Amino acid sequence: MKILTMMFPQGKCKALTLSYDDGVIHDKRLVDIMVKNGLKGTFNVSAGRFGKGGGYNLSADEIKETILGNGMEVAVHGLLHRFMTELPDGVRSYEVIKDREQLEELTGGIVRGMAYAFGSYDDKVVETLKHAGIAYARTTVSTEKFDIPKDWLRLPATCHHRNPRLFELAESFVNYEVKDAWRKRPQLFYLWGHSYEFNDCNNWDVIEKFAEMTGGRDDVWYATNIEIYDYVTAYRNLVFNCKSDVVYNPSAIDVWLYEEGKEYVVKAGETKKLG
Repeated sequence: MKILTMMFPQGKCKALTLSYDDGVIHDKRLVDIMVKNGLKGTFNVSAGRFGKGGGYNLSADEIKETILGNGMEVAVHGLLHRFMTELPDGVRSYEVIKDREQLEELTGGIVRGMAYAFGSYDDKVVETLKHAGIAYARTTVSTEKFDIPKDWLRLPATCHHRNPRLFELAESFVNYEVKDAWRKRPQLFYLWGHSYEFNDCNNWDVIEKFAEMTGGRDDVWYATNIEIYDYVTAYRNLVFNCKSDVVYNPSAIDVWLYEEGKEYVVKAGETKKLG
């Protein structure tokens, strides 16, 4: 039996991403820590609150400079950061689409990610996101695992940074090494939270230690949420022949995979013979 496994870019087995909410002034310090340690991630912001709270919320210009200027992703968090499950259908759609529209004007690109404000969602909310062009939406659910997501619109995280097992999980992640080729599996560490929590709890040392433990490693792919979504989707859209020895990559992304003790890269648009 052939074992076929997704690998991350450059054949890496591990990926790490962060997801932080609300777009507040403390994001500046968090981004500095991330950049220093080579981490990447996504900041979920509400365009309707830019510059509000006496400057507590980042302005549009600060978002561009601090977040976009350092290679991070911005994603939808609801225009006014409201409980999505409590909104009438039309208002809920507006909350998502208007936030997305304003973020796209800010970025000059296409915004497809989201995190649920207050973790508030249900099946109706998910349907709204589908119609609004949202590709993934992060919940507040923590698995304490490194599994690759399957339901991207009900996306769980590995853990919140306040999880008492944070450093235990981080150590397990960085020390993960496959000795048995038959058990080779990709690992994704997905961390979430709010940067103001470090300020409120006076524990910036938590994220600094985490970044030092997990950052700057040759065996980890550091990526934004949307980069991981696009890569996993490209892998899942590979087309194989009946014998699974020929593969076609219809995407615009090079994809790495592992089969029969060998690693392959299937370039964008390429048809490749395996074995």
